Amino acid sequence: MRQSLILQSEDAAQTAAIGAQLGRILAESAAGSAIVVHLNGELGAGKTTFVGGLLRELGVKGPVRSPTYTLIEPYPVRSKVFYHLDLYRLQEPRELEPLGIRELLGDGAILLIEWSQRGGSLLPAADLLLDFHYQDDGRRIVVSSGTKLGMQLAISLKSSTDHR
Repeated sequence: MRQSLILQSEDAAQTAAIGAQLGRILAESAAGSAIVVHLNGELGAGKTTFVGGLLRELGVKGPVRSPTYTLIEPYPVRSKVFYHLDLYRLQEPRELEPLGIRELLGDGAILLIEWSQRGGSLLPAADLLLDFHYQDDGRRIVVSSGTKLGMQLAISLKSSTDHR
């Protein structure tokens, strides 16, 4: 069964706050394997703002920029490592191979992958998929689960956003 929900964000601060809520959920997760989150949407739709809010909530200091040129940026947080990936510059999925993404999938790893559609079937499957869309009054974030763990995470996010 696939869990999905739609979140509304009026501005960048609210997008970052929703990211912070997911950050708390991910940091508290007792998943025995890596967690994979795909983030898709047009340029400027809020993906990096979301990830920035998520990482700042967990204590990362300084600006969080999209790793457009480095492609992968690791953030050790508590007993986990959050990997922020940006695949915007990839021309085709096979360009992923030299990045060694499969080696990042250890216990306690959380992959936050912007522009995941550019990785095609070479990327690990998403536990959570977030699609960011422009709207006249802000942004819409469609959250879908791809696994049983993702369904649990989506339910937790829905519960936390219902109480804000």
